[in-house]
Amino acid sequence: MTDLAVSYGSTHALGGLSFEVPAGQITALLGPNGAGKTTTIEVCEGYLSPDSGSVRVWGLDPVRDCAALRPRVGVMLQDGGIYSSIRAVPMLRHLASFYANPLDVDDLVARLGLGGVRATYRRMSGGEKQRLALACAVVGRPDLVFLDEPSAGMDPQTRLAAWDLVEQLRADGVTVVLTTHLIDEAERLADQVVIIDHGRLVTSGPTGELVGGGGVLSFTASEGLDLVPLRTRLPAGAVVLEGPPGHYRVEGEVGPQVLSAVGSWADALGVSPRDISTGRRSLEDVFLDLTGRELRS
Repeated sequence: MTDLAVSYGSTHALGGLSFEVPAGQITALLGPNGAGKTTTIEVCEGYLSPDSGSVRVWGLDPVRDCAALRPRVGVMLQDGGIYSSIRAVPMLRHLASFYANPLDVDDLVARLGLGGVRATYRRMSGGEKQRLALACAVVGRPDLVFLDEPSAGMDPQTRLAAWDLVEQLRADGVTVVLTTHLIDEAERLADQVVIIDHGRLVTSGPTGELVGGGGVLSFTASEGLDLVPLRTRLPAGAVVLEGPPGHYRVEGEVGPQVLSAVGSWADALGVSPRDISTGRRSLEDVFLDLTGRELRS
């Protein structure tokens, strides 16, 4: 994907977005609401033509060469794409009949717990619809699959089953591109993470490199404390921030020097840090640091 731009009237959904998806890996596309994730996926799937820029899937244009790509690509939409009056198993068997070497329908039904779903699609719960949509996306044994919010609406047990299926796809050499608001989902599944905001690339890279392995020291204290003296005491590379008010975080290599710096800073201010905890920096920390911690309307 190179310099991709898409506008809806005066709204710029994507503004020069560029990134690559490694073959045979899981890539998670993350971003706040309205960042352009679904638009990006729709362009890659060939459902939407960009205003400018280009997308290539195995060197082919998703719009112009859709007939050549369709047998090799699976798509899970946020909504729609399934007959409203059909039941789960007949729908899967119908789709499987179009492919030369589909996945075993009975196995797929069992893995995603669809055997007991008797309602037609229009009467299914949100989680049941998601399970069926996921199954429909992979039943044709695709080489590339796009999953838009794959576990939204699923209960914890079903989500784990869905994750196991996605991991099996990777083990079989399938390239997976997924969007999600569940950061723990991305951290567990993704080999690579792409973070976008306002239609532009914020960062991308292997999940382990983005998280980095740094530590986090968290504590609470009176809000609005002066952090400048603490910053001067911390070792190079450490970062301190407050947010939400009264909640403080020191990110970096958390060791004796950091603990001593926080203690002496607090003593100088006459405050006592509370709820002190340490841990590793998570993908959620990275995401919030890059896209902001403030609520958006």
